[in-house]
Amino acid sequence: MRALIALGMLASLACISAAQAPSQWQTYAGVGVDTDPTLQMRFDRTYPYCEQEAVRRGSPDAGSLWHVTALRSCMYRFGIVDRGSYAYPANAVFYNFLDR
Repeated sequence: MRALIALGMLASLACISAAQAPSQWQTYAGVGVDTDPTLQMRFDRTYPYCEQEAVRRGSPDAGSLWHVTALRSCMYRFGIVDRGSYAYPANAVFYNFLDR
């Protein structure tokens, strides 16, 4: 049972990708960060701060899953989230699943 839990945790971390472009981030309300200059400035201040925090809390390797998880955690605290299912490559199978 413990092996299955560990395998599940490893698989969930493997599906995380880092969306670094402002077009890949949005607010909690669903407004794209690149659509408003004020949001763009907020993103430009927040991302470097969260990048430094991800190095301290996660990993210095920017491609590491721990680094990406720490980066997203920090960005979520500031109200900036990724674009949902499009940010996760594992969800490509389910893009049009709910349309049926």
